[in-house]
Amino acid sequence: MYSYLLQQWLLFFFIYCFLGWCWESAYVSVRKRQWVNRGFLKGPFLPIYGSGALAVLVSTLPVRECPALVYIFGLIGATLLELVTGICMENLFHVRYWDYSNQKFHYKGHICLSSSVAWGFFSLAMIYGFHKPIERMVLGLPYRFTNVSSFILTAIVAADFAVSFKTAMELRDILDGMERIKDEMKKLQRRAEIMEAFIADSAEKRKEETMEELRRIREKQQMYRERMKAGIRRNVSVERLLKRNPTAASRKYSTALKEYREQLLKGIREEIEERIKR
Repeated sequence: MYSYLLQQWLLFFFIYCFLGWCWESAYVSVRKRQWVNRGFLKGPFLPIYGSGALAVLVSTLPVRECPALVYIFGLIGATLLELVTGICMENLFHVRYWDYSNQKFHYKGHICLSSSVAWGFFSLAMIYGFHKPIERMVLGLPYRFTNVSSFILTAIVAADFAVSFKTAMELRDILDGMERIKDEMKKLQRRAEIMEAFIADSAEKRKEETMEELRRIREKQQMYRERMKAGIRRNVSVERLLKRNPTAASRKYSTALKEYREQLLKGIREEIEERIKR
């Protein structure tokens, strides 16, 4: 097990990415009672599972003769990977694409005790169970086939990641824009309230000036409302990304993300009703 080639490591990664996708999609689909193509990528790959599997392999190979150490090392290695990945993704996109905040003994929603325990049992099942036939299959493949298949899969997943990365950045920009518009609208509302309070006690000339200022504030508010509505126009790629990650959350843009989801659902319902009328 120590003598894997780079191409073989890559095949292990893609196999576990696919198996992880199968598990997550089936689990979430059962809970949601509808099909959910789970994950950050569009294709049937969940990189966190592939990376987790490699982390487990690397961390447990030296102690694979001791089940207790395999459990502990696998748990630690996979949990650290999940934590680092979660923090990096949130810092970059300002969205958490998995969220354990509703679980007991979690750390900032990135990791939790139950997930780490599961990683430990996954490590045992992997090292002493399903990795052995996978290993035999990969090591038994012709060298040329291993090279070609690993190259093709790398190209496919890299392209998928590039597209998904762009979509995630689009979502971040949409949420950031919504937050900035909301902040401006709050400022305008406070100014409008002050203007309204001054109108009643102002002299006639001052009252006219104040009402004119209030009118301009109302126009700006309407402009921002229209800009907000335009910013929430349907974006199919972003919509599918959120659908693939139903537990996605954001500490920085929590309200904006909630409103964006609500507006997307409203837009979908209106589109369906329009089609029915036709």
